[in-house]
Amino acid sequence: MKETRKVWRTEKAGSISNLQLREEQLTSLADEHIRIQVRSVGLNFADIFALTGLYSATPQGSFIPGLEFSGIVTQLGKRMPTNFQVGDRVYGCTRFGGYATTVDVPPAHCRKLPEQWRFAEGAAFPAQSLTAYYALTTLGAIKPGQLVLIQSAAGGVGLQAMRMASQMGAVPVGTVSSERKRQFLTDQGFDEVIVRGKNFAEQLHAQLNDRPLHLVLDGIGGEIQKRSFSALAPTGRLVVFGAAEFTPGDKPNWLKAAWLYLKRPRYDVMDMISSNKSLLAFNLIWLWQEQALFEELLDGCAALALPAPHIDSEFPFEQAHKAIELLRSGRSIGKVVLNIED
Repeated sequence: MKETRKVWRTEKAGSISNLQLREEQLTSLADEHIRIQVRSVGLNFADIFALTGLYSATPQGSFIPGLEFSGIVTQLGKRMPTNFQVGDRVYGCTRFGGYATTVDVPPAHCRKLPEQWRFAEGAAFPAQSLTAYYALTTLGAIKPGQLVLIQSAAGGVGLQAMRMASQMGAVPVGTVSSERKRQFLTDQGFDEVIVRGKNFAEQLHAQLNDRPLHLVLDGIGGEIQKRSFSALAPTGRLVVFGAAEFTPGDKPNWLKAAWLYLKRPRYDVMDMISSNKSLLAFNLIWLWQEQALFEELLDGCAALALPAPHIDSEFPFEQAHKAIELLRSGRSIGKVVLNIED
């Protein structure tokens, strides 16, 4: 009798409601992979954009969403290096396919779970930590003492970026959408937090208080991004990793998306030369094609020895739609996770 696994699969991108729970047969393990019994799955906005067809890397046809997981190694490929053993607790990344009770992945995409971390915390770590670390270090060239503006600072990427920037000796300034999220960050030990309002440019000017702003991490877009770029000091960098303002409902509202696209910020390279500011943008999924860089960044994240990620809500694996809706709503703080029982 062949082994099976449960997966959340959509036959075609276009609507979140098309996502269905299925049971599928497991194929033979490739020689270069390890097999993981998944215990927790981390959710990301990329899942929502992929399911609705708004993600540039969305697979064609049928696919399983999900970029990160944690679990237990149950089988090693024949060409498997010796740094993992059956029974090891690990977290890791996959280029889609994470919403599953079993995953087969290259061992280089996994790391051992810190002994004191739960599986849910492990699944909450890799994708958004990689995003924050790559944005701050490789692209942002962060240095001690620099002022760093981090949008959506109570979200998964934002909170990791706040922690990383602080540990690297920089001064993080976070922005959030509500007083509740501001209080959360204050309780986490962050003193400089802006609750974004209609007068964001004035709020930011007052918060900076004539201090030079060296780096902005933005995953929102629109007017907020434009005002943040304007506030940068000479040699400052804007690093863009998403566009939350485009977040759809169950399916895209193409008229609204077109309007937002037409209104999107535009940057003139000649003006950028004159002001000596830089704009950089990236898509995390690209890292899967750059194995050496991927491993370097994953090791860099682990080496920071950050505290376990903050998890807002945990749902049973069977309640993926409820978990996705909470993430889509923007109400969550930190991560939303699916858990799989034994």
